[in-house]
Amino acid sequence: MFRTSVMADEKTFHFRNEKIQSLLLEMGQQRSTGSLFTLIVNRLAQFPNISLARIWLIKNGDICSACPLQHECLKQTECLHLVASAGQSVVDSAVDWARIDGDHRRFPLGARKVGHIAATGTPVIVKSISKDSKWILHQNWAKREGINGFAGQPMVYHGETMGVLAVFTKSEIAQPALDILNIISNHAAAALVNARAFEKIEELSQRLESENSYLREELLSSTSFGGFIGQSAPLQRIIQQIDLVASTDASVLILGESGTGKELVARELHQRSARRNSPMIKVNCASIPKDLFSSEFFGHVKGAFSGAVANRIGKFGAAHKGTLFLDEIGEIPLEQQAHMLRILQEGEYERVGEEKTRKVDVRIIAATNKNLKTEVENGRFREDLYFRLNVFPIDVPPLRDRKDDVVLLANHFLKQFLLEIKRPVFLFTDAQLQKLVQYSWPGNVRELQNIVERFAITSSSDPKNIDFFNSLGAELPMVEQSRTNQLNEQVLTEQEVVLLQKENIERALKLCRGKIYGTDGAAKLLGLKPTTLATRIRKMEIVCSRDK
Repeated sequence: MFRTSVMADEKTFHFRNEKIQSLLLEMGQQRSTGSLFTLIVNRLAQFPNISLARIWLIKNGDICSACPLQHECLKQTECLHLVASAGQSVVDSAVDWARIDGDHRRFPLGARKVGHIAATGTPVIVKSISKDSKWILHQNWAKREGINGFAGQPMVYHGETMGVLAVFTKSEIAQPALDILNIISNHAAAALVNARAFEKIEELSQRLESENSYLREELLSSTSFGGFIGQSAPLQRIIQQIDLVASTDASVLILGESGTGKELVARELHQRSARRNSPMIKVNCASIPKDLFSSEFFGHVKGAFSGAVANRIGKFGAAHKGTLFLDEIGEIPLEQQAHMLRILQEGEYERVGEEKTRKVDVRIIAATNKNLKTEVENGRFREDLYFRLNVFPIDVPPLRDRKDDVVLLANHFLKQFLLEIKRPVFLFTDAQLQKLVQYSWPGNVRELQNIVERFAITSSSDPKNIDFFNSLGAELPMVEQSRTNQLNEQVLTEQEVVLLQKENIERALKLCRGKIYGTDGAAKLLGLKPTTLATRIRKMEIVCSRDK
């Protein structure tokens, strides 16, 4: 326990014992560097004889080209950053001494008194400016403000100088007060290490929480589109494009209608990249309110705004070293697109309520069902952001252009859902599959998934006896519906009947991939004997190269 006495000489500055004890206790309880520094300088500035209290930390150089003291900085790699300031001018009450962006926001190591303290690890004490003024650069300012003393202490932890704590006093500084400042600076260094550890733990915890949240969503949706299921030419083209670009860090813009599986493409790009062991964070841009855009993407510090009760690392921070999937990128408000462009170009951002510039290493994959080129032409999307995103476009085709994949997808979803609801596994009948293939699928794979899931739920009785679509209460417009209506209203010639029969057999063979015999063959689907179908195929000269 240290003790200081309050001397009768008011020209000499001393600390009050109980206030220092309270300060040291609270310093050890701080869990963020910002709150720690604010606490220290504000408490010191409350002492009647302290005009100004400040803290600088040694950090990497960041504004070297614009720093007013750059000519005094030899290496331009590290310098002192002003992180906290408190005090009150007696000359001009409008002057804000709490600002940390003024002329003294950076000090080169070794330059001036503050830089000398950091470079040497030794304090600089000016007990009386009138008797010793070599360390005071702006003596007229000190005289106007009635400042008579200065004390700068290095903040040292385990032999490492971490920063400088300095005070300007109205009275001369006595030795007991210097001893107390030394104790405060040493405690501040230890509290800084603890606060940084807490911040790192909180950041890792938030990142882990973000990753776990995404992984939970990933687990729920990992089979949403059944992986890359299908053999159609459009699907093979998508897979080839993924193989080409996945191993790079190029931005990818995934285009396609809603429900086509754009997120599946994004996941495959991430899994086949060198970032596969880091998180892929998904953001639905359409779901973020305008006033929370910056906080959601870039994070915020505690107290940055009403409701900011804790630090938040943001989506970019959570995706560091990984992939950020920006779904519905076309929904980002125009006024926010400049912020997005900056981080994509420079890899830098600031959290809301924090002046620290952070670096981030993130690969961007964006997706939209909008025509961004049209959005640019109409002034709703920035052209420079569009070009930044559209490095490698991938166009995901609608399901109606992938009819060859419908059967495989439908049976995959059915098996999956039946297993989930713990019912015996079965497949669709040929007649049911034919209806599925004929449907136009305006909702794409997502609609197919939903219809199959409803069918699995309603299939408690014999599913083969269920009138598939009627049982679901769905009115599904078939692709051939308009032609069927026309046929119902006219009489066909014999030649037209033969042609229609030939087309019907060809569709059945295509659906069954050329197979004639068996329960999954075209004969079963058409309701014919296999030998009868084989005879008609030869007679009509139908090519059946994949017949098994």
